[in-house]
Amino acid sequence: MNQVLKTVFAAAFSALMASSGIADPASDKGTIIQRFEQWTMAFNAHDAVGACDLFALDLLYSIPEVLQGTHQTMCANFTRLFSSNKLRLHYDRPDIHEILLQGDMAVVRLTWTFRAEANGARDTTTEEGIDVFRRQPDGRWSIARFMAFTTRPNKVLQ
Repeated sequence: MNQVLKTVFAAAFSALMASSGIADPASDKGTIIQRFEQWTMAFNAHDAVGACDLFALDLLYSIPEVLQGTHQTMCANFTRLFSSNKLRLHYDRPDIHEILLQGDMAVVRLTWTFRAEANGARDTTTEEGIDVFRRQPDGRWSIARFMAFTTRPNKVLQ
């Protein structure tokens, strides 16, 4: 009987933990990494809708030449970039340096490697960034804020 009570208690506790939204850092980190992988595949496939999916609707960001970017700005830029048949763009999976989790927020420090090619010209640059993820009401992790910079502009995109 004692074993039965332990089993019932363990099952009830597991259900309570799952339904109460208590964070599981290892699982959350894995989910965030998976979101980056999905974004990379969408970007490399020139899928603007898929690339926009990583970002929260209330996104705010700063990058060189865009100091007050929004979700609308980001998605419009993806659509414009992907509409060119002459421009080939590619991101490698990011080099994630750290993921700091606190409740429904996460801060990710990372480096992206970006390649662009057009009219026979090629260039590869790296981008350093800090992304702030927030767990959305539907439970998905999305980037709500970010800042990114390069040490030099990509020559193909100039």
